Amino acid sequence: MAAAAMTGREETAPVADRLSLSHVSKSFYGSEVLHDVTVGFRPGEIHALVGENGAGKSTVGKIAGGFYDATKGEILYEGRPVGAWNPVRALEAGVTVMHQELQVVSALTVAQNVFLGIENMRLGLLRNDEADRIAEIQSICGFDLDPNARAGSLSIADQQKIEIMRALARNAQVIVLDEPTSSLTYDEIERLHATMKRLRGDGRTLIYVTHFLDHVLEVSDRVTVLREGSLIRTSDASGETKASLIGAMLGGGEQEIVYPELPPAPAAEVAPLLDVRGLKTATGVVSADLTIRPGEIVGLLGLVGSGRSEIARAIFGADQALSGEVRLNGRDYADRSPEASVRRGIAFVPEDRRGQGLVLSSPTRANITMASLPAFLKGGVIRRRKELENVRSRIAEFSITPSDIDGDIRNYSGGNQQKVLLAKWVTIEPSLVILDEPSRGVDIGARRRIHDFVVEQAARGEGVLLISSELEEVLGLAHRAYLVHEGRTLREVVPAETSMEEVLRTLFQVDAQADGPSAASS
Repeated sequence: MAAAAMTGREETAPVADRLSLSHVSKSFYGSEVLHDVTVGFRPGEIHALVGENGAGKSTVGKIAGGFYDATKGEILYEGRPVGAWNPVRALEAGVTVMHQELQVVSALTVAQNVFLGIENMRLGLLRNDEADRIAEIQSICGFDLDPNARAGSLSIADQQKIEIMRALARNAQVIVLDEPTSSLTYDEIERLHATMKRLRGDGRTLIYVTHFLDHVLEVSDRVTVLREGSLIRTSDASGETKASLIGAMLGGGEQEIVYPELPPAPAAEVAPLLDVRGLKTATGVVSADLTIRPGEIVGLLGLVGSGRSEIARAIFGADQALSGEVRLNGRDYADRSPEASVRRGIAFVPEDRRGQGLVLSSPTRANITMASLPAFLKGGVIRRRKELENVRSRIAEFSITPSDIDGDIRNYSGGNQQKVLLAKWVTIEPSLVILDEPSRGVDIGARRRIHDFVVEQAARGEGVLLISSELEEVLGLAHRAYLVHEGRTLREVVPAETSMEEVLRTLFQVDAQADGPSAASS
């Protein structure tokens, strides 16, 4: 397929790079994570960066945006070396970064976040016209956020929209988008891609860091593959396939994502490990009914904002229930709280790993053992040898990189941070594992390890509740799944017998159905 057919643009002669990295290397604490990378980004193109977590994609983006200094090599803007390069100088030159980890200020409004640092002033005073200025940007994006809403009260998906609008508000000529679609719905992703194409048509340069290879092939003009900090190749997206990109990322031939084989589903007559009836919360759960048997992987299928995460949080005890019944191992579990759930063998991997799952100020060792610390105590004193043996074992089990037991996880890639979080919960030897967006923002290699983890837990007889915005992931891993819409479990489906098109059709057309949910079978 020609490049014009792939991207909807007419082919043009090659043009000079607007921004480029020349023989750039980057080291952290004496360890080189980027090796002699040379790559250029042209005006009027969407240039994707792909690779596993730790491959160097985000590092390249942050060097381009001035957030990291290059240890070696130089950065050129419109063919001229930039010299000292930092976020302020980059922004002055027209380069901005939309970070993977959200950078919103919770206490400020949507509009204040979007225009933070570029507020309109008159005679030294704020004009306070942010709400009016944001209307034009929202119309470009197709978003509809309340400009006066506090950012901290919004979902992750809506906070992601703030990041997108913040980049557009600065009228940058080079925009680095680091995993911008990880929390967006299909419709919102299409709107973002349409916005990206419009910006490209205006001559802007977009550097698109993403793990979603379908998105790369849909909108990108060129794609650069990185592996273990080295540049593998830069090529026209029209000449690539999903399989060829995965092969280049992993160092082999063309490969496709293959889900691991599931253990046999437990028989219907097996007593439930978890039984939820009529669950309702103040956070948006209206009526949730579901069961999970030992050794069973059960998914929740729904669009962003459907109430999937709220159901999981209520089961774990992070959100208080207003009514309904939760039974664990046949016994009423009414006094739910995170502490009580951990004692009862429930593990919870939240969608926001940095904000809710990990303690970034603590090293790898402490993060892995914090949920199971009583197991390492004797007379109130931590048995260090036992703790270190466990941590080393978990690091090896999940192939966590770096393998330093006291590593600074703030500088770990998203995939390795997620592995630390999984290692933390394996250590409590749970009977029920709740996974909310376990693969969000991680690479192909880490994703495969996470998928293996899900199947391993079920094979050990544990129950698994799986939530993912990637419907294919739930359909590929779950024995059963419940469709969720507006805080209700609608009905149960068997993923092996259900297509993604059928799921989407049901979820998008549910408003035309009867108001009440159909009974979820057990």
